Amino acid sequence: MKSQIKLIRARRIWDSRGRPTVEVDVQLESGVCGRGVAPAGASRGENEAVDLRDGGADFGGLDVRQALSRIHGEIARTLIGRDAMDQPGVDEALVALDGTPNRSRLGGNAMVATSMAVLRAAAAAQDLPLWRYLAAGKPVRLPLPEIQIFGGGAHAGRRVDIQDFLVMPVGADSFSHALEMVSRVYIRAGALMAEKAPLTGVADEGGYWPNFDTNEEALGVLTKAIEGAGYGDGSVMISLDIAASEFHRYGLYRLGLEKTSYDTGDWLELLDRWIGAYPILSIEDPVGERDHEGMASFTQRHGARLQIVGDDYLVTSAARVKAAQAAGACNAVLLKPNQVGTITETYEALQAARAKGWGTVVSARSGETEDTIISDLAVGWDAGQLKVGSFTRSERMAKWNEILRMEDVLGDKAVFAGRSALPEGLRG
Repeated sequence: MKSQIKLIRARRIWDSRGRPTVEVDVQLESGVCGRGVAPAGASRGENEAVDLRDGGADFGGLDVRQALSRIHGEIARTLIGRDAMDQPGVDEALVALDGTPNRSRLGGNAMVATSMAVLRAAAAAQDLPLWRYLAAGKPVRLPLPEIQIFGGGAHAGRRVDIQDFLVMPVGADSFSHALEMVSRVYIRAGALMAEKAPLTGVADEGGYWPNFDTNEEALGVLTKAIEGAGYGDGSVMISLDIAASEFHRYGLYRLGLEKTSYDTGDWLELLDRWIGAYPILSIEDPVGERDHEGMASFTQRHGARLQIVGDDYLVTSAARVKAAQAAGACNAVLLKPNQVGTITETYEALQAARAKGWGTVVSARSGETEDTIISDLAVGWDAGQLKVGSFTRSERMAKWNEILRMEDVLGDKAVFAGRSALPEGLRG
């Protein structure tokens, strides 16, 4: 069979932080190849897949020789001879071979890079771009982008506590128009930062390095940037990635920048005030991943007007998505393949969310590579939304630019998701 896996080869390459990561090539009997690269997160949910790292002093303990050994050894022995067209079967074999709930034996990095490589090889075997292979003839939309303007939290030395201050160009009439709008906001935000004080660099995902005295000041400056760019009419809205698990300790939310602490009730009141004062449309992980009552309460208060995204709270798990739906917590899921370990499990989480009218947001990680697979997933799966990072640095721009190429290929058949990508009830 020409689509049988013939060869698996892995190597160490370097991610956008200059840290080791895993790249896998899969060759089929027909001679075609596919490649996958594992990204890495800095802010990680406690239930997500674990990378296999070497430990020790070299490269800060982050080398991946053990992961490469697993790929060249037992992973290759298990997958060679399997049909690459059977992605669920390949991924099921990887999960069974690992045998742990958090992918710690083989390593989530080894597994996801292999799973991605098999998927790309299967698309190549059909002589199709990956997004068309995934779409399988069904209509697709170009995703609504969420683009970081200011970085914070674990992505910027915790200079501010909130992890991402992003914008969503919901008023755009095409994907290319959406990027033009964001570019204007980004440029205006930079000018405002320069007026305040010298710019000091970029965060891990390419956004401006925080230069604020309070977390709320960043919201004020971003709102001014949106208005100054000419989009104070609601055509560009704010998305926040709170990543609250990063500062939720012993039942309290502790903001290091302001040296203040809040219990859940007071923390939700602070978020209520921000929502009332600024043009916020989406909030990700507004409470800690263990604060189930807080998430349900926040969703009850704001789910009718805001997208409430679970990241650390859901860790790209279909089971967790279904549990959150039953509890009335969240109305959207962030989808990160390396957070769960395989392409199939990522798609299962998307399907679970979509079944209840949730928003679905395919996402990059803070430690990224030039691999553009998430652009293909966002379009081919018709996820509706894509979160890559900022509007600078090639590992980020490569993903945005790949969508532009798809838009060009689709021509007058291109459909931009816009507001239709939001959860049910917010799409008008």
